[in-house]
Amino acid sequence: QVHLVESGGGLVQAGGSLRLSCAASGRTFSSYAMGWFRQAPGKEREFMAAIHWNGRDTYSADSVKGRFTISRDNAKNTVYLHMNSLKPEDTAVYYCAAATTYPASTPRNYVNWGQGTQVTVSS
Repeated sequence: QVHLVESGGGLVQAGGSLRLSCAASGRTFSSYAMGWFRQAPGKEREFMAAIHWNGRDTYSADSVKGRFTISRDNAKNTVYLHMNSLKPEDTAVYYCAAATTYPASTPRNYVNWGQGTQVTVSS
């Protein structure tokens, strides 16, 4: 198992950028695929992007393709979500999660979750 802690959330104006980080503890981080999800009030948890343990293969939800990019640094046990051209509808709590399979775009495929970080985009 890995313990995950997100950071980097905050308040940003529409059109701005943020980089979320997710730090993992445990020596097996590089054996997990990692994903980012978000959840807005009253809505289901929504898949954003995932990255293979090799750090090269990625895929993203159509809703954020071209704006959000996932990356990882296995030497630092960290996965990132780079978010550009943010919109008010991107406001949500963002979660990182670890999976033992790839690709994985549904929450049930993920075995460990962070506590989330709030992103608020003002218009």
